[in-house]
Amino acid sequence: MSQSSHHAVWAALLAAALLLLATSVPTARAQYETENEKEFSYVRGAKNGPERWGKINKNWTKCGTGEMQSPIDLSDKRVKLVRSLGYLNHSYRPAEASIVNRGHDIMVKFGGDAGSLVINGTTYNLHQIHWHSPSEHTVNGRRYDMELHMVHETVPNKTAVIGILYKVGNPDEFLRKLEPFLKLIADRKDEAEPIGVVDPRDARGKANAYYRYMGSLTTPPCTEGVIWTLVTEVRSVSKRQLQLLREAVHDGMEDNARPLQELNNRNISLFKPYPLKYN
Repeated sequence: MSQSSHHAVWAALLAAALLLLATSVPTARAQYETENEKEFSYVRGAKNGPERWGKINKNWTKCGTGEMQSPIDLSDKRVKLVRSLGYLNHSYRPAEASIVNRGHDIMVKFGGDAGSLVINGTTYNLHQIHWHSPSEHTVNGRRYDMELHMVHETVPNKTAVIGILYKVGNPDEFLRKLEPFLKLIADRKDEAEPIGVVDPRDARGKANAYYRYMGSLTTPPCTEGVIWTLVTEVRSVSKRQLQLLREAVHDGMEDNARPLQELNNRNISLFKPYPLKYN
């Protein structure tokens, strides 16, 4: 075989390898929550309902086959107290943001540096905040009225989410500031509305105790490897605020909570500070 033929063979093999790599490795975009809410729904039994998410799109197979899916029930029987987890290591700051009606939920997206969360030495930058109603996670079988997700990401497509549960009661101060914008974006799909500077510390609160487990995104593509932190303190939201969030999304998305997923022998850790001692 001539030298030119050798070069041609090696070129063909290299091209084939690159093609295989491109088709086998999911794109970075595929790792994140889908923006096309028309492709899926939360209606059980529907053709695009949660039971069928894994069959709708080839990038969503984890929704049906994954062994570490979210949300789950945080049952006392499965939880282990692990004080070594320590206090949440985060540093948030006010930043410019916009509010977006994604159809399946309402999202506050930060355009500036809103701070970060550090877990096991890895820094996760706060990217966005959104809401689910009713809550996706349950505690000892109890489902709450709302759940807020603070989504953090790293450059290599790693995700960490802080979840906060709510029950109907007094108004939530963070949502109070957003009420005019919730009315403004009602039924306005994918239109970003600038809302000025938003302080994520108001959304996070000051509670220290939390659950920790490994799970997934709760919307397609259901990417696994997500570090979940669920704050144990349940906060309050008014009926009116809850109604504003539910009415703003598209019809059929008012109940935008994914059904509970199997735990599959995963560990659920609980961090609680040591009780204060008084002299």
